[in-house]
Amino acid sequence: MPGKKGGARRAFKVPTPQEVEANLKRANLPKETSAKYHPFYQGKIEVVPRVPVRSLDDFAIWYTPGVAQPCLEIKADPSKVWSLTNKWNQVAVVTDGTRVLGLGDIGPEAGLPVMEGKALLFKYLGGVDSFPIPLATKDPEKIIETVKLITPAFGGINLEDISQPKCFYILSRLRKECDIAVWHDDQQGTATINLAGVINALKVVGKKIQDVTITLVGAGASGIRTAKILIAAGARASNLILVDSKGIICPHRSDLEAVRADYPEKWELAGTSNKEDRHGGIPEAMKGADVVISASKPGPGILKKEWVAEMADDSILFVIANPVPEIWPWEALEAGARVVATGRSDFPNQVNNSLGFPGIFRGTLDVRARTITDEMCIAAATELAKVQEEAGLDEDHIVPTMDNVDVFVREAVAVAMKAMEQGLARVKRSRQDLSENAGALIRRSHDETKFLMQDGFIRPPPP
Repeated sequence: MPGKKGGARRAFKVPTPQEVEANLKRANLPKETSAKYHPFYQGKIEVVPRVPVRSLDDFAIWYTPGVAQPCLEIKADPSKVWSLTNKWNQVAVVTDGTRVLGLGDIGPEAGLPVMEGKALLFKYLGGVDSFPIPLATKDPEKIIETVKLITPAFGGINLEDISQPKCFYILSRLRKECDIAVWHDDQQGTATINLAGVINALKVVGKKIQDVTITLVGAGASGIRTAKILIAAGARASNLILVDSKGIICPHRSDLEAVRADYPEKWELAGTSNKEDRHGGIPEAMKGADVVISASKPGPGILKKEWVAEMADDSILFVIANPVPEIWPWEALEAGARVVATGRSDFPNQVNNSLGFPGIFRGTLDVRARTITDEMCIAAATELAKVQEEAGLDEDHIVPTMDNVDVFVREAVAVAMKAMEQGLARVKRSRQDLSENAGALIRRSHDETKFLMQDGFIRPPPP
């Protein structure tokens, strides 16, 4: 087994060919099952009532003529829309289908299954009612206009799977021009969970964020925002190394300077990162790095074992491309990495947005926050890390799993408290009230799903 010079080494058994084959089969199982389940269920979400319908007479209350009363109240005081409708709990999941998972520009219709899955996670994990809205345009101005036009119905907007560089421009414009929270999960969500994982992984290996060299493989939406969140959380910009498809980012690259107006965030980091002025590609960027976070393209084989072996002692590797990580975890461990995380639930250390956005939006909605700041993301990441630290940290347990309801409740509270502290909340609530409310809404979603399954309204899956 390849080794390191000095430093603590993690005990690791090299898998046999039979074990590798079994791991590959297990890794492909979700894809095979998905191919059977999606045509069987024909969609993952539906709308159900939240008010009683004791007889058809109740429609006189919920619709005409009784519905005129809340309409008039909202006209007189627009803020009442938050308490007289479901706006307080509704989020739009908006995409143009130009960068769906690791599949690329597959279009809005092909992106709809992902948006439906997002809506399912919003509901089950955060108690949030969300609606998938793929848009039949790639024009940034039309996307911005459409989102602004639909905001009356929603308490928040989740942008999803929009290609760069326009995703940065769209998010920036909408955060300035909308009076509800708008966030891009591929940027802020990924950055939040990456930070949580880094916080705890560094504790496991005994290093400090301000001292380590962090390499980001992939300088797209998630890589750029992760870099900015890491810096805001204490990492030194000069200790960061970013590498895109054309090599390590630095101000000497003529191709990067030529498009600096289209990629201002990337150009800014080119001037503040990479203090050693490294040149080259991924292997040169990974050499000696304490932490590597790769969000590039699906593997395996994107990162090589020999590159991992050249990282620092007690190295930390996040390979979070979906649906297949850039290198299989067992290969990275064999190469000498001490902590390995992926974006998948079938391996240890799932560093995935799903741990973030349901709880973050729960807290945002519960205080009717006007935006989601980097400070709110850091608060969520810090609380997420604390949950796992309290449960116990080791190389295979740096972040909690999605079956821990407390994760999303505590995230929601942390985000809401930070929003109030920053003066971004429309309403003020106590910590206890926020915790009880978030817990009740999330448990309600779990119970609803359980009862629908027990009573046959959700059919058992096919064999």
